[in-house]
Amino acid sequence: MGLLEKIHEPKDLRSLDFTELNTLAQEIRKQMIDVISKNGGHLAPNLGVVELTIALHRIFDSPNDKLIWDVGHQTYVHKLLTGRFDRFSTIRQYQGISGFPKRSESVHDCFETGHSSTSISAAVGFAKARDVLREHHHVVAVIGDGAMTGGMAFEALNHAGHTETNIIVILNDNEMSISPNVGAMSSYLNRLRTDPLYDKRKEEIEELLKRIPGIGSKVAKMVAKAKDSLKYLLVPGLIFEELGFTYLGPIDGHDQALLEEVLDQAKHKKGPVLVHVVTCKGKGFKPAEDNPDVFHGVGPFNPENGKIIKKPAPPTYTAIFGDTLCTLGKENPKIVAISAAMPSGTGLKDFAAKFPDRFFDVGIAEQHAVTFAAGLAFGGLKPVVAIYSTFYQRAYDQVLHDVCLQNANVVLAIDRAGVVGDDGPTHHGVFDIAFFRIIPNLVFMAPKDENELRHMLYTAINYDGPIALRYPRSAGQGVPLEEPLREIPIGKGEVLREGSDVTLIGIGPTVHTCLSAAQELRHRGIDAAVINLRFITPLDRELILYYARQTKNLITIEDHVLKGGMGSAILELLEEEGIQGVNVERLGYTGFVEQGSIPQLQMSQGLSVKGIIQAAERLNIVHSIPKSADKVSVGK
Repeated sequence: MGLLEKIHEPKDLRSLDFTELNTLAQEIRKQMIDVISKNGGHLAPNLGVVELTIALHRIFDSPNDKLIWDVGHQTYVHKLLTGRFDRFSTIRQYQGISGFPKRSESVHDCFETGHSSTSISAAVGFAKARDVLREHHHVVAVIGDGAMTGGMAFEALNHAGHTETNIIVILNDNEMSISPNVGAMSSYLNRLRTDPLYDKRKEEIEELLKRIPGIGSKVAKMVAKAKDSLKYLLVPGLIFEELGFTYLGPIDGHDQALLEEVLDQAKHKKGPVLVHVVTCKGKGFKPAEDNPDVFHGVGPFNPENGKIIKKPAPPTYTAIFGDTLCTLGKENPKIVAISAAMPSGTGLKDFAAKFPDRFFDVGIAEQHAVTFAAGLAFGGLKPVVAIYSTFYQRAYDQVLHDVCLQNANVVLAIDRAGVVGDDGPTHHGVFDIAFFRIIPNLVFMAPKDENELRHMLYTAINYDGPIALRYPRSAGQGVPLEEPLREIPIGKGEVLREGSDVTLIGIGPTVHTCLSAAQELRHRGIDAAVINLRFITPLDRELILYYARQTKNLITIEDHVLKGGMGSAILELLEEEGIQGVNVERLGYTGFVEQGSIPQLQMSQGLSVKGIIQAAERLNIVHSIPKSADKVSVGK
C-alpha cells in the first residue's frame, strides 16, 4: 500500500517528513495521470499544484479553515487528500465525483466554483462572516494568474484591502519565469518583510529619526521616500501592497519546505496577505509540461507518451465556425474576432494567426469583451464575439445594455450551447435561450447541422444589428460542406417532413432526433410533421400556428431548460393568438443538470427518440407497433 492510500483526511499529512512528502507527490501525480488518461479532465493545472495543495493542508486545518479554489479545475489533488481516493476513478463520470469543488460531496469543499475570478470575493465573504460571528479560523483563496485577468478579482482585492480583515490569497502563477538575480533580490526582500521584527524595527527607526532636533522630521520623510522608491523599483508585488495586502513572494511552488515556511508566515500575519507562488503547469508529466494548453482540459490519452486518443468523427461545430469565419474574414476586412481567453476553445486560433491585427483576446473578461465589441461596431467594424454559453451569463448586462439597447452591429457566437458533458452543471449551456430571447432587437438562431451553421454565420455577418448564434460542443452531423454560403431568411423555419397527426418542433441538433422519432412514429401508424425552427427570435409565427391548427398536437424538444425556453415561447405564442384545443408536450431540462456524457444526460432527461415516443403516448396518439416494425429499436 502506497502513502496516498493511507491519507484519509488532511491531518494524516502532518506526520510525514519531507522525504515521504516527495514520495506522496509522485504517487499523486501518477494517480491523476492514470485516471485522467481514461476519463479525460484537467490534467496540467492539477499536476502544477501538487506540492502547494499538500502544503495548504499541512499548514491549515480544513474544514475549520476555509480553502476556496478559483475556477476549481485544480482541485483533483485536494480531493485525493480529503477522503475521495476510493472514488477518484469516477471523477467527471455520470453519477461520479465532480471535477470541481462540490459542497454536497465533502465538508472540505466549502464553496463551489467552475467559473473564473470568484474565489477572492467568496473568501472576503467568509472572512467577514467569521469576524461578525467572532470566530477565529483562517480563510484562504487560491487563484491563478489567468483568473486574475477577470475584473471581479480586482473588485474583491480592492474590497479586501479596504476592510483590512485577515484573509490569505494564494496567487498560483504558472506562467511567470523569474530570473535568478531578480529571484534572489525578491527572496532577500521577502525575508526582511516576513521577519516579525521587521515592522517593529522600521517603526522604531522612524520614531528615533523624528526625535533629532530641527531636522529629524525632514530626514524621516526623506528616508521614507527613498524606501518607497526602492520598493517601487524592486518589489514585484507593489500593486498588491497598494491595494492593502502584505505581499510575500514570488516563491517556488514546488519547494515543499519553502512553501510551508511562507504559508506559516502568512498564517500569522495581520490583515490581507497575498502569497505569490510560481508553479510549472503540467509538472511531472513531460507532454503536459511541453503542451500545457493541450493538457489543460484533455480527453483520454496514452499515459506512456501523452498521445491523445481520438475517435473518428466529423469536425466539431466549433471547428466549422472557425473555418467559416476565416473564409469570411478574407473577403471582408471589417470582420474582427474577440475571445475571452479562449482562442483555441472557441475555434478562433486560425483567425488569430491569419488576421493578427483583427483578433483580440481580452483575457477572462466577458463583460469587457461584449462592450468592447459594441465600441468596435460603432467604430465601423463587424465584431464577432465567441464565448461559451455558460460564460455569456457573466456578460448579460453588457449584451442587453451595451449591444441590444443601442442596436449595435455585433455577432454573438454562443459556443458550447446545451449540455457539454463531464464538466457538469457549472459548464452546461442550458440557460441562454431563456435569457437571450427576452431582449428586444436581438435576432437569435441555432443551426440543425454544421452546414446550416455556415449559412447562419454568413447571415449574421451580413445582418445589420445584434444577432446571436448558438451551437453545441459536439461533432457535427457529417453533412457535406460544398454548398455555397447563402443567407437564411430572418425568422423563417423550415418544414423537413409533412405530417397530419403531430408536429415535432426542434431547434439545433435536436432536429435530427425529431426526424428519427418521426420515422419511428411512422412504424406505429402516426404521421408526424417535423419543423426545424431555426429562429427563436423572431419566431416563425405563421409556420407554428399553421401546424398547430392542422395537427392539434405539438411536441417541442430543446437542449435547454424548459422554463423560458423554446417550448415556452411557443406556448406564449398560442396564448397570444387565442389558439384553443392544441395539446403541447415540451421536452427539455428541468433544472441544473449533473455531469455525464452528452448522450447519457440527454437520454436521462427524455431528449431522445424514446422520450419523444413517450411524449406522443401522453398525447394519446401512439398506436400499437405493427408486426412489420417489430425489429425497430426505440431510443437508438
